[in-house]
Amino acid sequence: MSLETYRKEIDEIDEKIVELYEKRMKVSEKVAEYKIANGRNVYDPEREHSKIENLKNLTHSDFNAKGTEELFSQIMSISRKKQYALLEENGVGGRLPFIEVDKLDTKDVSVVFQGVNGAYSEAAMFAYFGEGVNAHSVNTFKDAMRAIDEGTADYAVLPIENSSAGIVSANYDLLTEFENYIVAEQIIRIDNCLLGIKGSQIEDIKTVYSHPQALMQCADFLEEMGWKQISYANTAMAAKMIKEQNDPTQGAIAGVRAAKAYGLEVLKDDINFSEGNSTRFIIVTNRKIFCKDAKKISVCFEIPHKSGSLYSIIAHFIYNDLNMSKIESRPIPDRPWEYRFFIDFEGNLRDAGVRNALRGLREETRNMKILGNY
Repeated sequence: MSLETYRKEIDEIDEKIVELYEKRMKVSEKVAEYKIANGRNVYDPEREHSKIENLKNLTHSDFNAKGTEELFSQIMSISRKKQYALLEENGVGGRLPFIEVDKLDTKDVSVVFQGVNGAYSEAAMFAYFGEGVNAHSVNTFKDAMRAIDEGTADYAVLPIENSSAGIVSANYDLLTEFENYIVAEQIIRIDNCLLGIKGSQIEDIKTVYSHPQALMQCADFLEEMGWKQISYANTAMAAKMIKEQNDPTQGAIAGVRAAKAYGLEVLKDDINFSEGNSTRFIIVTNRKIFCKDAKKISVCFEIPHKSGSLYSIIAHFIYNDLNMSKIESRPIPDRPWEYRFFIDFEGNLRDAGVRNALRGLREETRNMKILGNY
């Protein structure tokens, strides 16, 4: 037999598979109608596992058994997504617990940031709220989250990732610890400088203090100089500390704002190893709100620690034509080698595709949380 003969035979089989697939999906719609009428969950993992095991037993080789498992896992996944869409169309499951607003209230509000005067967080706050905002600072990121959680501030400004040094992992963890939500973001350019006290020279420096992220952003320069590096809670706090110590052998990595705030010399400017060094800050509040023109959604969730789990979850974004722009993972405390995933994707909570994807995530993951739409 020729290759074309084999191909024709495969084409005929594929046509039958498509016919059977469409027949199966029609039955799936009837299943959804039954679940709507009887308040049943779409996802039944025990039923699906049992079904796949039975189908694998119908095959005649280990290879075909594995292929059958993959094939029917996808068919069942597609079936669930169709059922989620039907449930959404029928208004089953209620509304998402977020209130839509025309715009954020930024007048006569109180804003908190971590650090001291001259910090990059302060610069991001001024960029978003304006120089005249009623603001106060706290020592730690957790203090900032606690302030809005307890109502002593309306908003907090927190760094979430740097274009060179990556994520600020502590703030990812805090988003799961507190019932606070992202409502906006602000990106600012980071121009790290080497600062010293008045009269000091770059040749005098032996020890440099700064936030770990800033030290990473300037790694090439610091490695070349060979100085001792000491992590500090905040770039501006490091600048304030060397001012108080008044030691010419101590330097700090911070911005020009911090140099001006504490009367320090800029011994060398622009010491980032990346010219496009920028940091993304999030604006967080304790209210479940989103602006009507919001275009990005952040979520987090946990999944079973088994092969294919993440693959199945990401399929919800593909199926609903949603562009996933970022994925990160963080270890779950007290559960070694298990991780919580954080995903950013494009969309608005009013969008049907977004709501379908979120319904699927809620049913098929553990501890799913919408971190914000902004």
